[in-house]
Amino acid sequence: MGGYILRRALLVIPVVVGAVTLLFAAFLVTGDPVETIAGGQRAVSATTRAQIIHKYGLDEPSYVRYGRYIGRLVRGDLGDSYKQGRSVNDILRQDAPASLRLAIWAIILEILIGIAAGVIAAVRRYSFLDALTTVSTTMVVAIPVFVLGYLFQYVFGILPNKQNLGSWARFPVQGIGPNHWFLFIPLGNQWKFLLFPALTLASVSTAVVARMTRSTMLEVMKADYMRTAAAKGLTKNAIILKHGLKNAMIPVVTLIGLDLATLIGSAVITETVFNWPGMGSEIARAAVSLDAPVVLGLTTLLVVAYVVINLLVDLSYAFFDPRIRYGGAEAR
Repeated sequence: MGGYILRRALLVIPVVVGAVTLLFAAFLVTGDPVETIAGGQRAVSATTRAQIIHKYGLDEPSYVRYGRYIGRLVRGDLGDSYKQGRSVNDILRQDAPASLRLAIWAIILEILIGIAAGVIAAVRRYSFLDALTTVSTTMVVAIPVFVLGYLFQYVFGILPNKQNLGSWARFPVQGIGPNHWFLFIPLGNQWKFLLFPALTLASVSTAVVARMTRSTMLEVMKADYMRTAAAKGLTKNAIILKHGLKNAMIPVVTLIGLDLATLIGSAVITETVFNWPGMGSEIARAAVSLDAPVVLGLTTLLVVAYVVINLLVDLSYAFFDPRIRYGGAEAR
């Protein structure tokens, strides 16, 4: 297991280098960095252009600039933003907590709602609850995320104000709120600002997890060891939760684990709809304005997070299915 972990950890290096190389090459052929640094001015004076080129080393060969960027990256220096006049590290420290908290709670909702709905639908196959799960998950997948977000805002934010309902029924529709947290746990009324952005971000993934859990549970319930467990006199709940659910979790855990990494960077629409400051919206703004250091730096962090979480997901397989762990030992 130690050797496997080491090999997988070493794979992080070529993946990150490959991603950085592709992004660096893309920005070399996209737009004029001098215009970007100068604030989008098309007519940049010769003096200003020369100063910018000298300051950022834009007169050096591309391979030299690439080598210097990799060197700074190894030291943990993500560079300086062309547009904001501050380091990407500062931008990361400002935006990462909000994105992580939103993604973590989206995953929590995905696990609690998606797995529970999938198990209930499988156990009560062809019942009203099964049909309800199938119809509702199909609807959620079909509705665009931004439409769902605006629907939440209208029903739980704008409409209660129009109807003069009590404060208990009114939810904020914009912003991060008082920003009171204990790590990723919201304090006070912070949960009101978090609830619907997290639900919106988790909506599609929750529906997919519910469908996948239902499908895998139906396959597991046909297995011989499930009949053996029933023959031993175990209760239905014990059979489903201890034997069935645990063995059905491998594809579900894979999906959830990869979702955690992708939700951090792919929450652009949700963060925009709810005006939630995070890495996804920051990357989108930087890409539009061709702010290469911001896109490169934040995307590199997301690539590292994706690879590390993928490694942790692979290692979790041994917990959910001992045959993987024992099979690996026999192979050695």
